[in-house]
Amino acid sequence: MNLLPLAPEPFTVPTDRDLLPSERREFVRTHQTCVFGYGRRNDGPAMSIVYYIPTDSDELLVSTMRDREKAKAVCRGPKASLCVLDERWPFSYLQVYCDAQVDDGLEIVTDVMMAVGGGRMSGNPLPEAARPAVEAMAKKEDRVVLRCRPYSTFAQPSVGPRGAGARR
Repeated sequence: MNLLPLAPEPFTVPTDRDLLPSERREFVRTHQTCVFGYGRRNDGPAMSIVYYIPTDSDELLVSTMRDREKAKAVCRGPKASLCVLDERWPFSYLQVYCDAQVDDGLEIVTDVMMAVGGGRMSGNPLPEAARPAVEAMAKKEDRVVLRCRPYSTFAQPSVGPRGAGARR
């Protein structure tokens, strides 16, 4: 499994039809933020906005601290959803239903933190020289990776032409 680099351009959703399965995969692989949703013991679902890292095996990886509710919820039950966001107007999204598990392997945790801290958050990859500091932070914060394996999607394409005044 290899982490995919940040795409130079996000996939543009067609406005005249539903997304093909290959286009859904491309949409997920070329965006970077999502709303991570999970079941709570009480009340309705919880949601938080996170960066995710896609892999060449179609997993979506999310970094979090072991004591955060996202990780605790995945330990209670594997079902999660990711609402992958297109940050451009008019907004579109792809709902991705996943089976998730917690992975606490230091190498993958550090790899994901490097990818998020570099390309996703700053726009520039972190130099390999930063790896020891990122690894130390992963240990100190007791970081884990949520490995999300998609099994179903629901697409919400924007309706109408892109541009001024377009609405859905």
